[in-house]
Amino acid sequence: MSNTAKLVLENGQVFTGLEFGDVGETLGEAVFCTAMTGYQEALTDPSYHRQILVATAPQIGNTGWNDEDGESRLNVGNGPDPGKIWVAGYAVRNPTRRVSNWRATGNLDDQLREQGIVGIAGIDTRAVTRVLRDHGSMRAGVFSGTALADDEELLARVAAQPPMAGANLSAEVSTASPYVVKPDGPVRFRVAALDLGIKANTPRMLAQRGIEVHVLPVGTGLDAIADLKPDGVFLSNGPGDPATADAAVQLTRSVIDAGYPLFGICFGNQILGRALGRNTYKMRFGHRGINIPVLDLATGRAAITSQNHGFALEGEAGEEFDTDFGRARVSHVCANDGTVEGVELLDGRAFSVQYHPEAAAGPHDAADLFDKFATAMEKA
Repeated sequence: MSNTAKLVLENGQVFTGLEFGDVGETLGEAVFCTAMTGYQEALTDPSYHRQILVATAPQIGNTGWNDEDGESRLNVGNGPDPGKIWVAGYAVRNPTRRVSNWRATGNLDDQLREQGIVGIAGIDTRAVTRVLRDHGSMRAGVFSGTALADDEELLARVAAQPPMAGANLSAEVSTASPYVVKPDGPVRFRVAALDLGIKANTPRMLAQRGIEVHVLPVGTGLDAIADLKPDGVFLSNGPGDPATADAAVQLTRSVIDAGYPLFGICFGNQILGRALGRNTYKMRFGHRGINIPVLDLATGRAAITSQNHGFALEGEAGEEFDTDFGRARVSHVCANDGTVEGVELLDGRAFSVQYHPEAAAGPHDAADLFDKFATAMEKA
């Protein structure tokens, strides 16, 4: 890294650093992640599609890159896979000079270059984070090489891009064709998983519980799901504004009406919430990290969770409300700010959470939600 790069924010602030990863121009929404570990899982999370990720941890890249921790797939069924990087750009303070991990098959900088991800290093990412915390996530751009120009021109390019509000992105990250993740042992249940931007560890967590997972493209209809004769339906995480996902909302309503047990996470939580009649809104700067406390209002238990979302459901802690499918309630809230972190039908046949129980990367506190889904299918 020897050449200049610039991170330009929509409010006109410019941070000058050095080239990192590929060279050129990238545009997206600048967001920050507070996780100290798990950068490979974050970079390959489809929920970061069209976002420039700012790492608050000062040193990034220590553990290199490997063929096991990617959360999206580049070559399904064709051997080792480092995962497709979905972030639009990456901003770090101090990229490590030496990889130190026995699982590493390469380094972060090379992987960014190979996949064409434009980044910036050598800037005070915590200062950037304070700006985003105080003023909210905003449009941004990273520029290097021949893409550099005067600051006014770069700001104009940033301002010309569409905002994240109103963005319909699930179709851009969903699988092009169905695939199946089988359990190692006997099949207890079959689940139809709608891929809105699914992370690879989610089907693995289901498979560990004897569940055969059929991952389906975002445009799949109820008839195709019914043909699989599933025991339940799963709604995955994913990017974009849930207010644009009318087709997924209608499908969810049809799934509930047909009597299938349903479980959703992250974007899937917002889809279920909309199907139950709730509205969504864009958060000021969102939740992105692996140490966010969530309260289960039924038990009073607190879980430390992994999260990545910039939109949320409207509602209050413990609120009960009527839906077309019976009574429902807000089941979980964030202990930090009261954000809705889960909703459920009171009869237990449909529930969802805003966080990531698959723990990639992050804690394992919420893994029992997969057991809860298995129990719901068993009862059904």
